[in-house]
Amino acid sequence: MNALLARHPRLAALLAGFLSATGFEPLKLWPVTIGCFALLILLIERAPDRRAAVLRGWLFGVGHFTLGLNWIAHAFTYQDAMPHWFGYGAVILLSLYLAVYPGLATLGAWWAGRRFAFTGPAFLLLFAGCWIASEYARATIFTGFAWNPLGVTLLPTGAAIAATLIGTYGLGALVLLAAGACLLAVRRQYQPATAIAVPLVALALWGQLSPAPTTPAGAPLIRVVQPNIGQDEKYSAELEQAHFRTLATLTGKPRPAPRLIFWPEAAIPAYLDMEPEWRWRLADLMGPGDLLMTGATKVYFKDKGPYGTTELAGANNSLFVVTPDAQLAARYDKAHLVPYGEYLPMRSILQPIGLSRLVPGDVDFWPGPGPQSLSLPATLGRPALKMGVQICYEIIFSGQVVDRAHRPDFLFNPSNDAWFGSWGPVQHLAQARLRALEEGLPIIRATPTGVSAIVDARGHVLHSLSSHRAGYLDSRLPSPLPATLFARIGNWAPFAFLILLIGTAIALRKGKS
Repeated sequence: MNALLARHPRLAALLAGFLSATGFEPLKLWPVTIGCFALLILLIERAPDRRAAVLRGWLFGVGHFTLGLNWIAHAFTYQDAMPHWFGYGAVILLSLYLAVYPGLATLGAWWAGRRFAFTGPAFLLLFAGCWIASEYARATIFTGFAWNPLGVTLLPTGAAIAATLIGTYGLGALVLLAAGACLLAVRRQYQPATAIAVPLVALALWGQLSPAPTTPAGAPLIRVVQPNIGQDEKYSAELEQAHFRTLATLTGKPRPAPRLIFWPEAAIPAYLDMEPEWRWRLADLMGPGDLLMTGATKVYFKDKGPYGTTELAGANNSLFVVTPDAQLAARYDKAHLVPYGEYLPMRSILQPIGLSRLVPGDVDFWPGPGPQSLSLPATLGRPALKMGVQICYEIIFSGQVVDRAHRPDFLFNPSNDAWFGSWGPVQHLAQARLRALEEGLPIIRATPTGVSAIVDARGHVLHSLSSHRAGYLDSRLPSPLPATLFARIGNWAPFAFLILLIGTAIALRKGKS
C-alpha cells in the first residue's frame, strides 16, 4: 500500500474520493467514507509541497462529487432543448468546480501544518477545522451548492445528533476526526486514537438511544399526497384533468375532524391569486376545517405597447395556503433559487450565446424574501399553528431554513424530485432529516414521484412513500422539540467548534514543544 501511494498518489486520491461518496444515500457505506478520508489525511501528510497538497485534495473532490452527484445527469433526459448526453458532462464540470473546496481545505491544513509544525493529532484537528470552513464556503459562494455535506453520512450511526449542537458543517469535522482516529490506531498510537474515538462513540450512543418526541393523541391530522406524476408528463395540457383527478382522489373525502393537506411543489398549473375558479375546485375537496398547502406559480406582468398589451415579466415559485371558502390564507415565495434551473445568471451575456436553453420558460423566477413562518388559523378545535416553508432545493441549506424570530411549529418541504433519478430523491430526504435534527422541528415532505415523508424532530422518518408510487400518508402532526443550541445561534455553532478545534490543536502543539 505504501509503495502504491508513493508511486501513484494522484490516482489514489481520485479513487479514494470516488469511493468516499458511497457513504451517501442510497448506498450508506459510511465506514468506506471514513476509510477513504483516512487515506486522504495520509496523502496530505505526505504531500511534498503546496501544489501536491491542493492537487491531491482537488482530485479527491473530483471523484467524490462525480459519484455523489451522478443523479444530475438524469435531469437532462427531460431537457429537450439540450442534448441528453450533456448531462454527464455537466456532472463532471460541476465536480471540477466543487472539488476546489476540498482542495482549499487540504491546502490550508498542509500549509498551516508545515508552517507551524502541527503533526499527529494536532494536524487532524487542524484539518477538521479547515473542512468546516471549506464546506461553509461551498454552501455560500456564488449562491452556494450545499448538496451532500459530509456530515450526512453519519445519519445511520446516530452520531448525527451532534447537529443539534454544532450543525451540519460541524458534523463534517466529526467524519474527519473519525478517519483520523482510525489512522492513529493503525499507527498504534492508541492513546490519542482513543481520546478521539470515545466522544464519537458516546455521540453515536446518544443518538441511538435518544427517545423520539411523542405525538399527542389530539395533534392535528395531516395528509401528504404523492400523485406519481412524472416530469415527462407534468406539463401536458392533455393530461391536466387526469392529473387533477389523481390529486383529488388521493386527497380523499372530507372528514369530521379538520385536516392539513399537503400537495407537492408546482402541483397544479394554476395562477391561484388570479383564477378564482381554480380556488373553488380546490375548496370543493376540503371539509369545513381543512387547509390545503399546494405549490403553484405566482406571475407578474408588465405593460407593453400603446394598446395596453401585456407580457410576462417574472414569476415566483410559490406555496399557497387555500381555505375551504376558496381564500388564500398565506403565500410563501421560494427564496433560494436554482441557477440555470429557475433563472439564468447574467442573462444579458448568456442568452445571446444560446444558454437560455438551460432554463425552462421565457422568463426567470424571482426570489422571495427568505425564511418566514406562515400563520395557519385555528379552526374546529385545531389550534393555530406556525408553518415554515422551504421549497425543494432550499431545504439543503443548513442554518437558512427558519425565521428564528418567529419559530414555526413544523417545516413543510414541497419538492419536485422527479428530475433526480434514483439517487437524488433519497439524498434530498437525508438532508431534510438533518434540518429536522438541527432545528428540533418535524418536517413534512410532499413530492410528485417520491420520496414523500413525515420526519419527526429527531430526524427519524416516521412514514414515507417510495419513489414512483402514487399514494398518501395519513398521520398526526409530530411535535416540535425545544429549540436546540443550533436553532438558537445557527451557523455560529460550527464556527465555534472550528475555533475549539484550532485552539486544541495549538494547545497540543505547544504541549509537545
